[in-house]
Amino acid sequence: MCLNPMKHYEVTFIVDPVLQAEDIKAAAQTYIDMLKNKGCTIVNIEEMGLRQLAYAINKRHSGAYYCIEYTAETGGIIAEMELAMRRDDRVLRFLAITLDKYGVKYNDDKRKGLIGGKKAKADKARAEKAAEKAAEETLAAEKAAE
Repeated sequence: MCLNPMKHYEVTFIVDPVLQAEDIKAAAQTYIDMLKNKGCTIVNIEEMGLRQLAYAINKRHSGAYYCIEYTAETGGIIAEMELAMRRDDRVLRFLAITLDKYGVKYNDDKRKGLIGGKKAKADKARAEKAAEKAAEETLAAEKAAE
């Protein structure tokens, strides 16, 4: 067993939506680069897109959401990243957390499509395909009966 195992972390942040698309992506890339420069391994980057906020923040009612999952040996990068996000006018809100083994498994299952919308979409697509096949078989049976 490793003496100093890598710990899993996740940071979710909301970027100001009035910025141009390039500036929004540049804001997210700033923090991705910061993590990579500090020796962190990026596990997943999820761009959740423009979403409505539950309440207005700085007179904004929507924001561009990003979620970065990464591993690091220590949590020292979190304080540095939070300070940078507090100072960055492009970031409306952020939340950095440490993932336990259940959070890591949940995120992994979600990426594989076992949890959430991807599975539901796949099930819906399968049901639609089955309905189309049944309709084709019914049509073929009707033609054969004629």
